[in-house]
Amino acid sequence: MKLLQHFGLFAFLLLAGMSSLWAQERLPSLELANTKGEKINVESYGKKEQVVVLSFWATWCVPCRKELDNIAALYDEWKEKYNMQLVAVSVDDQRTSSRVPSYVNGKGWEYEVLLDTKEELKRALNGLEVPYTVVLNKKGEIVYKHAGYTEGDELELEKKIAELSAE
Repeated sequence: MKLLQHFGLFAFLLLAGMSSLWAQERLPSLELANTKGEKINVESYGKKEQVVVLSFWATWCVPCRKELDNIAALYDEWKEKYNMQLVAVSVDDQRTSSRVPSYVNGKGWEYEVLLDTKEELKRALNGLEVPYTVVLNKKGEIVYKHAGYTEGDELELEKKIAELSAE
């Protein structure tokens, strides 16, 4: 019986330690190009002292485009209200990435757009599919991840952004 109690305590401490490590997860030092061809180290987004949302998407992904369209309608309000930034990270490959700038311009999205053509950042953040959302708190710690999109998810995202901006 004592062995079982010790094992339970060990398992609890292990899980508690792992969850605190996850809370400390940060963006890797990795350079990606934006739509103008400029290289940006994604680690810099974790040093802005504001809530940052990374939204992984692709031009061929219908739910991704819908999500970013719905957020676009709210984005100006979110930036003003919460002092936050959204970075749309395209995972279009080398063949389709040339479409990204004209697609973004046609949509009028005001997001910073990065090109993750080899999906290095997405893999580093354990993203398996798009759409994939990662949220950083003001300290640059990754505090939330979400895969997929259902109409209305942007309202849940806003709640998370509001909570983090109040910290």
